[in-house]
Amino acid sequence: MSSATATPFLNTRPSSRLLSIDVLRGLTVAFMILVNNNGNNDLAYRALNHSLWNGFTPTDLVFPTFLFIMGISMVLSFSAHRAKATSNTVMLTSIGRRFALLIFFGLVVNGFPYFHLDTLRIYGVLQRIAVCYLLAALLQLVTDRIAPRVVLFFAAVIGYWVLLRFVPVPGHGIPGRDFPLLDHDINLVAWLDRHIFPHRLFEKTRDPEGLLSDIPAFASTILGLLAGAWIKQARPAGQKLMGLFGAGIALAVAGLLWSQSFPINKKLWTSSYVLYAGGLSILLLAVAYYVIEIRQLRGRWTYPLLVFGTNAITVYVISELLSSAVAVFKVNQTQSFQVYVYSHYFIHLGTPAIGSLIYSLLFVAVCYVPAWLLYRKRIFIKL
Repeated sequence: MSSATATPFLNTRPSSRLLSIDVLRGLTVAFMILVNNNGNNDLAYRALNHSLWNGFTPTDLVFPTFLFIMGISMVLSFSAHRAKATSNTVMLTSIGRRFALLIFFGLVVNGFPYFHLDTLRIYGVLQRIAVCYLLAALLQLVTDRIAPRVVLFFAAVIGYWVLLRFVPVPGHGIPGRDFPLLDHDINLVAWLDRHIFPHRLFEKTRDPEGLLSDIPAFASTILGLLAGAWIKQARPAGQKLMGLFGAGIALAVAGLLWSQSFPINKKLWTSSYVLYAGGLSILLLAVAYYVIEIRQLRGRWTYPLLVFGTNAITVYVISELLSSAVAVFKVNQTQSFQVYVYSHYFIHLGTPAIGSLIYSLLFVAVCYVPAWLLYRKRIFIKL
């Protein structure tokens, strides 16, 4: 398992990449695991939960930032493959294999541990990553030009806005006239998902990773392609940094302005959410780029983030399987392992919110162990 030839999904050294990207990816994954595993969601700090509907919390930044980083990494990876004259056939095979693996593990995560096939959720986080990866990879393979990416980005965010704002929902009417704009259940995204996969949705009547909202999620990934192309250009580092800061601020402000008429909403991945979260993601990249690439502050503090960042998808899958296990394993007739441990050992540590956070931090630490073992052996699993 330690050899790159043992399996096409393993590598004993990471490909050409920027340290700042791995660190930011590691921070994103660690925070993702943290917020996905509160000791008690109802008692946790609001910032460590997703917004219930319209609005924004730091937790809502995690997923678009991951897609954004994936787009950047794709530019750097494809550039390295082109430098080695890798054929399009080989790259297409690799893209298809990775897409299939992400879908497969997404279904495993959704079904674990019972795998009731009649109600198995089809959508999911890994499935959305798979779709965005496939579309972005094909785009990157077809052209390196910036213009098509910019056109596709604006087509996605504006087109999605048109769909949710003006297209009638069958049986209900026109948004904003016959029912409230971005109603919880009466919107085109939820309507389509209920007709495609009834009885298989995360929130029964809708799904936060629904089919139609893959369109703006792809736009979030395109932002990563654009940022990656900018970083790769032969420009002074200071100029790259200023470009990132300028773009990040502009997008975040544009998202806030648009949200006055088209609210920021993570569960629908609204266009204003794409701009606002995308702007913040670019600003995070700018900070990481400045600290690590320009100031060269690469001390021990980066190590745990590299451990998470170089096997990001693998660690996420491990965390989700473990999360499901502690949630379904019963300690007694009424309490799961998670509920029992939190209520007996964590809830009284300061306040219930502090106890919930400590539980989450311990969960992240547990997930760090297999990630560290992989990193120590220089095994990087390509999912």
